[in-house]
Amino acid sequence: MKFLNDEALIAAIRRGDEAAIQTVITTYSKLLWSVAAPILSEVAAEADVEECVADVFIALWQHPERYDPQRGALRSYLALMARSRAVDKYRALVRQSALPLEDTLPAAAPSLADGVVEQEEQQALHQAVRTLEQPAREILLRRYYRDETPREIAQAMDLPVKRVENCLYRAKRKLRDFLTRPTGG
Repeated sequence: MKFLNDEALIAAIRRGDEAAIQTVITTYSKLLWSVAAPILSEVAAEADVEECVADVFIALWQHPERYDPQRGALRSYLALMARSRAVDKYRALVRQSALPLEDTLPAAAPSLADGVVEQEEQQALHQAVRTLEQPAREILLRRYYRDETPREIAQAMDLPVKRVENCLYRAKRKLRDFLTRPTGG
């Protein structure tokens, strides 16, 4: 069965049409792989990328009503879901790993879903983070790349929670200043 557009495809998935979900999988697998793989390549095995892509298709099969054709094309929706799941998986794997903190920054790899943050901006942010002195850099990385709470950071680093919070505030200000300063001349 040929589906004329995204809305017809989603309607068929809502009815439980397995041919419709198979069409989605066949059509978008390579796209979703190209979105998830660059994010996960530094910390994950190929099976993790495969799982991430499969999770997107499973979520669509289980909840096709979450796709709103008024907000964009199905390919964009799926790519955004893949990116989001890959970032979540990346953060979970980094939290579990014994990688040094300096190695936890993801590689700035362009993907189809990275329209919001360009590669140059990612590289600038990574450079800005690397300019922070310790313990500010470690606190910032623990908070935003490992998703640790200020309380967890304070316990891990044997610091008062208020110091961690103040350090995060100052580090974010330094990053903003670094990233917004004029270049050139």
